[in-house]
Amino acid sequence: MSLVLPEPAGTITVTPPALAGLVIRAAEEADGVQVRRGRRRLDIEVALGEAHVRLELTARYGLVLPDVAREVQERVADALVTMCAVRIGSVDVSVEEVE
Repeated sequence: MSLVLPEPAGTITVTPPALAGLVIRAAEEADGVQVRRGRRRLDIEVALGEAHVRLELTARYGLVLPDVAREVQERVADALVTMCAVRIGSVDVSVEEVE
């Protein structure tokens, strides 16, 4: 679902691929983390100005997984708030693999 931001002069639409790219880039700024690629590894819902994100990660061996997951949550939330002006309902992170 696209994010549509009403503005005085019209609307601004952020497409699902753009939202996904934003979330992936923000998440992967955390050291030693990659968003798992493929179907259903990333889910973004935006309704009534509130975003809910679910993503699956691969983390580098040796990292403290809860700390890495919290950092990803913070980076994703900050990116969506700053770049898309939405409220954050939830950012659910699942570490699915350790490399």
